Amino acid sequence: MEQCKIANMYDLTKTIAADLFADATYPWEVLPKISDFIVALGSELDPAVFEKRGENIWVARSAKVAPTACLNGPLIIDEDAEVRHCAFIRGNAIVGKGSVVGNSTELKNVVIFDSVQVPHYNYVGDSVLGYKSHMGAGSITSNVKSDKTLVVVKDNKSGQEMATGLKKFGAMLGDYVEVGCNSVLNPGSVIGPHTNVYPLSMVRGVVYANSIYKNKNEIVTKD
Repeated sequence: MEQCKIANMYDLTKTIAADLFADATYPWEVLPKISDFIVALGSELDPAVFEKRGENIWVARSAKVAPTACLNGPLIIDEDAEVRHCAFIRGNAIVGKGSVVGNSTELKNVVIFDSVQVPHYNYVGDSVLGYKSHMGAGSITSNVKSDKTLVVVKDNKSGQEMATGLKKFGAMLGDYVEVGCNSVLNPGSVIGPHTNVYPLSMVRGVVYANSIYKNKNEIVTKD
């Protein structure tokens, strides 16, 4: 699954977590490692730039965090990020430079690259969101299968499947992905860079880079 490889999904210069991906081939391989990585990295952060606000919680002094936001560690919020009213960060989260975590948005076990927006009523769990990706209002990642079996990544175009060994796996969004409002990204969704997903979509499996996802039977390549 060449299109799912980290090298084809992400610009690693656009995240404080670049070293997390160093020994991985596919982005979902980092999900079990996020917590330990944050703890290790946090202890090395410059205290002139990052304030330690609690156990394993580091917040950049230039970040804007609403007093009503709930922050749980391990957590790093990078420079110039904005965490808005009633956001709920459950822990094991990296929020990139200039990113927005909005009203009533919930994060759990995620890497959010720089300049990402999850601004309105989003749930993002066990996922990686690439540089300048955006999730429209109400769009969510579904991170556990209804039958509780392990997640398999499926390429519906080629028929190829890849076991992940993970029970919890939300979505991998490449750089510059746009997800329309009220869409659901089912467990094991992998959306290639520069792809747009129509509002009210139900996405499953691999969507290739530079695509427009209208529905499961209508995915077109951008001009």
